[in-house]
Order: sequence, then structure tokens, then C-alpha cells
Amino acid sequence: MAKKTFKIRQIKSGIGYPKDQNATLRGLGFRRMQQVVELEDTPATRGMVNKVRHLIVLVADESK
Repeated sequence: MAKKTFKIRQIKSGIGYPKDQNATLRGLGFRRMQQVVELEDTPATRGMVNKVRHLIVLVADESK
């Protein structure tokens, strides 16, 4: 069975935000602005996404 995934894009810089939020962006796999990463849908990644929800946006899946 295929694991569920979702794609997110960084739309805002982490500059000026607390260090833990910058570390969360790095932990999600972001290296630069406008980068899109695909992550497995787990409670841990959902929590990380929730923490930096003001810096990212969910990308619509084009395959559907």
C-alpha cells in the first residue's frame, strides 16, 4: 500500500522568526524560498507543518 504524502512550498523567509521555527523549516527539508518538498503524512510532520504554517502553503497535487 502506498504511503500518503503531501507537498508544501515555502512562501516566506524564516529570517526574523525564532530559531526553533528556522530549525523546523530545515527539518522539513527546505533550503530556499519557493522550494517544494514532498513529505510523508505522519503526525510528526503534521506537527512541524502546523508550527510554521505562516511560512508555508500546501501545494495542490497536479496528478489528480
